Amino acid sequence: MQGSTTKDISRFFIAGINYKKSDAAVRGRFAINEHQYAAVLAIAPVYYVHEMFIVSTCNRTEIYGFAPDANSLIDLLCTQTSGDADTFSRIGYIKEGAEAIAHLFEVGAGLDSQILGDYEIVGQIKTAVKFAKDHGFIGAFLERLTNSMLQASKAIKNQTELSSGTVSVSFAAIQLIRRMFPDITGKKILLIGTGKIGRNTCKNLVDYLETKEITVINRTHDKASELAEELGIKSDVSENLQHQILTSDIILVATNAALPIITEEQVPLTKKQLLIDLSIPNNIDPSLSTHSNITLVNVDELSKMNDATLRKRLEEVPKAKAIIAEIQQEFLTWFDMRKHVPYIQQLQTRLGKMHNCPFYLQFIKDNASPSEEQVKRIVNGMAVKMKLNNQPGCHYIEAISEYISISVN
Repeated sequence: MQGSTTKDISRFFIAGINYKKSDAAVRGRFAINEHQYAAVLAIAPVYYVHEMFIVSTCNRTEIYGFAPDANSLIDLLCTQTSGDADTFSRIGYIKEGAEAIAHLFEVGAGLDSQILGDYEIVGQIKTAVKFAKDHGFIGAFLERLTNSMLQASKAIKNQTELSSGTVSVSFAAIQLIRRMFPDITGKKILLIGTGKIGRNTCKNLVDYLETKEITVINRTHDKASELAEELGIKSDVSENLQHQILTSDIILVATNAALPIITEEQVPLTKKQLLIDLSIPNNIDPSLSTHSNITLVNVDELSKMNDATLRKRLEEVPKAKAIIAEIQQEFLTWFDMRKHVPYIQQLQTRLGKMHNCPFYLQFIKDNASPSEEQVKRIVNGMAVKMKLNNQPGCHYIEAISEYISISVN
């Protein structure tokens, strides 16, 4: 990771789009997969960006980092997306400095999620930060910031009911199936994709619908077979996808393809089917919704499903914000102290060389330099004074004077 050890917080930006001003189709144009993420990081220095990470989920794409300006981050991100920077800027949002920090805390707590209190975002942020760190783009600031955010998120989960109950896009899909098929007996369910969302959805299907008439397909059959064996359901190879589409009553897609994997040509339009697209970008052709026998629902529509659990979560928001405020202030205090680090390091270096200074040696008695413990006390004293009163020059001179005074007396 390149760059200085201290940062100008006014150059920390977040630029993003989310579900509030864009639908799933538009967000799909700005979704970033792992290959695209790596490509962004590879060219980031060209845009004078050396510390950053990207969060890309079904509900948002956000880029966090230090940059000359927010547009540099947007332009960098859009080098790898099918969507352009002008569209991103028009429908997106920009936050900087303390406001950007506050935004990350709220995202990590689930306060900014399409489903309030959705805790899955935490794992997605962890993965995004780890990927950036592995490529050398996480420095002291972002490391401390994300750790503080995770601390707040964990405290909120443990101390409030913000994430209580089972409310997620995958569970909303189960509720929809229950409503459309009060009697699931004899209905064949096909699940395509065994990533995190796919696995969660599959487990919910088994747990809440109490059916084993589920077939799972994945591009890598071993993963599908492993999940099927774990849950006591069926798996099939991707070569049989068309047959499974033709014979299923309910199809759920949780893949990460760049283009739809289910199109009009593949679906028996004379048969009543429920198609649920859990993917961003859309992996089921949206035009299928125009056919009378087909019910097609995507993540945006699923997220609008509300219940008593969400109302209860709303009551927990003030508690969550209070926790965030406390931990966020601790982070800002840490950051404020970081700007004094160069002075403290300079003092430690200077004190370490004092015994080589001829002027100093004229005054000390019997080479009686301060002990290591005394030096530590002098340095810590200077740090405390600088925290209370931002006068590094004065405190620096005062610390040198104290060191000499200990040696002479």
